[in-house]
Amino acid sequence: MKNNKKRQDMSLRAKYSLMLAGIILACFLLLGIALVAFAGRYWYGQKAELMTENTHNVAQSASDLLSGGYISMYGDGDSIAALGSSLSLISTSIDADVFLCDTTGHIIMCREFLVDGSMVAEACGYHDNLIIPPSIINDVLLSSYSTVSTIGGQFDEAQFIVGEPVQVEGHTVALVFAVAPVNDAIINFIAPIGTLFAVSLLVVMLFAVIAIYFASHIITKPLKDMADVTKSYGAGDFSPRVDINRNDEIGQLAASFNKMASSLAQLESSRRSFVANVSHELKTPMTTIGGFIDGILDETIPPEQQEYYLRIVSEEVKRLSRIVVSMLNLSKIEAGQLDLTFSDVDLSDMILGTFLNLEQKISEGDIEIRGLDLLGKHTVRADRDMLGQVVYNLVDNAVKFTPEHGYISISVVEKDDCTETHIFNSGTGIAPDELQRIFERFYKVDKSRSADAKSTGLGLYIVKSILELHNGKIYAESVEGRYTEFVFTLPKLM
Repeated sequence: MKNNKKRQDMSLRAKYSLMLAGIILACFLLLGIALVAFAGRYWYGQKAELMTENTHNVAQSASDLLSGGYISMYGDGDSIAALGSSLSLISTSIDADVFLCDTTGHIIMCREFLVDGSMVAEACGYHDNLIIPPSIINDVLLSSYSTVSTIGGQFDEAQFIVGEPVQVEGHTVALVFAVAPVNDAIINFIAPIGTLFAVSLLVVMLFAVIAIYFASHIITKPLKDMADVTKSYGAGDFSPRVDINRNDEIGQLAASFNKMASSLAQLESSRRSFVANVSHELKTPMTTIGGFIDGILDETIPPEQQEYYLRIVSEEVKRLSRIVVSMLNLSKIEAGQLDLTFSDVDLSDMILGTFLNLEQKISEGDIEIRGLDLLGKHTVRADRDMLGQVVYNLVDNAVKFTPEHGYISISVVEKDDCTETHIFNSGTGIAPDELQRIFERFYKVDKSRSADAKSTGLGLYIVKSILELHNGKIYAESVEGRYTEFVFTLPKLM
């Protein structure tokens, strides 16, 4: 079930395409809403201005034509006919119902009062039941008036209403109203705009989807290539690389990805070499130990030679112990479980003791030791056992790689913030390309050299890790064919 679900998950390309398409659609919809709102406000303002202007003109005409008396069906016929003609013409031109009412709200004249240029005596059937509410009448009597209303529920839908008083000789004798339905007018005005917008939206979305499709392909293809290459890495093949020549974030990611792959390949090579070396290192002494012990037990080795072979067995047991301790320390360091117990340690005394332990090797190689008599006393705050391992590994390396009749020089320098120890040995030195990697885990310098044949490639890595746990540092300098020098520092006592 889980596998089926994973297969049904949407790809990054599809998600990216849908996301961009959704953003574009949302932006266009917001733009459409803003456009409709703007168009509605524009229509409202234009309609209000048009109806207000024409209502004012009708009111002014009525005032001029009827200045001799109140408007009624029994007034001056010519004046009423002219006014009726004006109402009919304006109503048609502004698409609104323009009419006059008295101050009580009853309709007294509209465009229906004039038929074929003649005034009819019968009342208009359309306005028989229409009465303007007193609230609106009062507002119009005060000044020009415009609003949107159903006129007290007398219309089923909202109407745009504009009112203007008709004054004759300073008296309001009637009121002019212009009424137009809001919804139908707005829909008629906005519908073409909406149609044009919808067509434009479809066209733009079509081009956007096509553009997003190809853009997402360009963006996600490197990620897909990386995913394909990662599968090879998961299968143990670290040779494939991502071929992307770009300077943007994707290009930087690809470069980092390829660099990571190279590091993984080196690490895997080192790990395999380490496993092979450790297997060999464990098997060889165990075979030697087993063979000599069996020889002693079955008396193949005569009694007078048993002490000699037991010493060899003892050396091999010590070598096994060092390998096991190195691996245990490596495991603890990488797990963050290496507990340190700090105390005051005489660094000079520890260095001297280490050289005494290696006296036999030094004598066999006729190696000259310089600087021990100038050490003096140098106390550092450190874990005694771990610092002892650091000093032993570095001195042992110096002895191991110093040629016969060569020399080793030791010095300890007190600085303002640290105690600096120099371990210098003459010899073949280390190549520059190897010098920068000697502190890597599992790395062995010049694997072909017999002096390093029994190395597991962990010693210097563990030394560096232990010093870092002490807030110290280590580095190496070397000149091929001349010398190698290791320098490590420990912080001053606080």
